[in-house]
Amino acid sequence: MSTHVPTPAGAPVATEPDAGPSAHPLPGAARPAPPRRRPVRRAPTTRVAGLVLRTPYWIFTGSLAVIFLFPLVWTAVSSVSPQAGTNQTDGWGVGNYRTLADYQAGIWQYLANSAFVSLTTVVLTLAISLLGGYAFARFSFPGRNILFLTTLAILMVPYATMLIPLYVLLNELNLQNSLIGVALVLTMFQLPFSTFMMRISFEAIPRELDEAALVDGCSSWAALWRVLLPAVKPGLITVGLFAFLTAWNDFMAPLILINDSDKLTLPLAVSNLRGQVQGVVDYGATEAGVVVLALPCIVLFLLLQRHYVRGFMSGAFKG
Repeated sequence: MSTHVPTPAGAPVATEPDAGPSAHPLPGAARPAPPRRRPVRRAPTTRVAGLVLRTPYWIFTGSLAVIFLFPLVWTAVSSVSPQAGTNQTDGWGVGNYRTLADYQAGIWQYLANSAFVSLTTVVLTLAISLLGGYAFARFSFPGRNILFLTTLAILMVPYATMLIPLYVLLNELNLQNSLIGVALVLTMFQLPFSTFMMRISFEAIPRELDEAALVDGCSSWAALWRVLLPAVKPGLITVGLFAFLTAWNDFMAPLILINDSDKLTLPLAVSNLRGQVQGVVDYGATEAGVVVLALPCIVLFLLLQRHYVRGFMSGAFKG
């Protein structure tokens, strides 16, 4: 609070000293730049503490990477390195891959068989699980939860114990010793997990989307294809990639259901390659087969890993 002290008559009036031109800038004159602030430097102790806290994480993740990548890298190097008892005994080269290419029906035939089984499994799994997940997530009908739990209960049945009954069933359907029969069996074992994944993918989508489509005149089928299908794309990619990896690497089903050597899938052919000459294992050709078997899986996973992770996380948060 300021007070006014009267000045006696005739006394000189005290004036404030002129603060200079900067105190009262002229109209239109540029104002002086504010003083620059010096950047605050973090204390060295804070950086050291951060490094100390992150070091265990780096050590743990680096150790996991080495554990998982070392067998694959070792196999790839060994497939081209010289080894006794193989087609590559002198120097580095692709002799083991030539042995694999010339084995029985040829590597291209086994690759074609594996590709046919895997792609057929993927198509059937995606089609059935998409419709099943949509029905379980969006429609209410009597016994829905019981039917869904029954579908998931197949996961509790040991895989190998069902192959013999399935072989008998395929024999009745004239699908024994056929690649289509193998694909049907692999599809059956993929459906519980795939239906579960697609149900949580649909449940993560707000119901207002398909309700708005129904108000606009779409049927349930049209709402699925035009509105919901693009929204569950990460879940579809996850299901398809998982089905492909499982079918491509499966060993037991072709072993039980396939009899002809020209219908073998690549894992079974690589296994038979191990003891082709008097029980001597051709490690070089076997390692070359493992590399050929693993390469498509690695490429697909690297290309689709972002959608793969998003598909698994689709049910974590519901919009």
